[in-house]
Amino acid sequence: MEKLVVIGLGLIGGSLALDLKKRNGYKVYGIDADATHVKKALSLGVIDAETNFSEISDASVVIVAVPVDVIPKVIKKVLDNVSKNTLVFDVGSVKNEICKEVSKHPNRKNYVAAHPLAGTEFSGPEAAILNLFDEKVNILCETEKSDWKILDKALSLFKQLNMRIKMMNPEEHDRHIAYVSHLSHVSSFMLGKTVLGIEKNEQHIFDMASTGFASTVRLAKSSATTWAPIFLQNKENIIRSLDEYIKNLKEFKLHIENNNDEALKEIMNNTNYIKTILNGIE
Repeated sequence: MEKLVVIGLGLIGGSLALDLKKRNGYKVYGIDADATHVKKALSLGVIDAETNFSEISDASVVIVAVPVDVIPKVIKKVLDNVSKNTLVFDVGSVKNEICKEVSKHPNRKNYVAAHPLAGTEFSGPEAAILNLFDEKVNILCETEKSDWKILDKALSLFKQLNMRIKMMNPEEHDRHIAYVSHLSHVSSFMLGKTVLGIEKNEQHIFDMASTGFASTVRLAKSSATTWAPIFLQNKENIIRSLDEYIKNLKEFKLHIENNNDEALKEIMNNTNYIKTILNGIE
């Protein structure tokens, strides 16, 4: 039975553990800085046993699923301890800084830079679920720097998860993910903050959530421990997207102030085109 080590037993790491145990029969070992996460993951059957960095040399696969600001340090520590046949990949949603940090490591060829575009607003080992990655996109960066046998192992593993593979360079990845994913989270957090600030009656918020507020603010339930490092690691791209977002908000506000019905309709009608792009996505 092949050995899979998951470092970081939250939603993504835990869900990968569950799916790969079921689909490929791995024996799954876990590492987490939070001892309560390890205990919870064991009790839920997310992992089979706890391990540590000194015991990963015989692992077939090591997954690094920790916050993005500590991923480079953890990857380098993992690469220090693995065998020449071990696949190491991370799941971080910011790639450029990670790729730069690990580029000079002697065992860089064992590493595959990955970003599975999957998740929920929940966190911790109890958030881990089966089938989270089916039909989701997985972006791989700098695959030319990975040993071809290691990359082939990674692609086989992602195929078992029914993921669709896209290749991007790290800079391109970080730019696009800021616009499509990271900005959505900022927007959701700030919408939640705004409503909490101006609507003091919590019952009113609950009663009226069905108007669209609940779905729009869903991402504001996401873990701050996960997302604060992401925003800071990808700050230039996020600031650029926020500048454009703020400009559009100011323009929309001005049209409302001026009772400009035609301008409001034009903006909304033009933006309706997004439904064509997102056709088939719930």
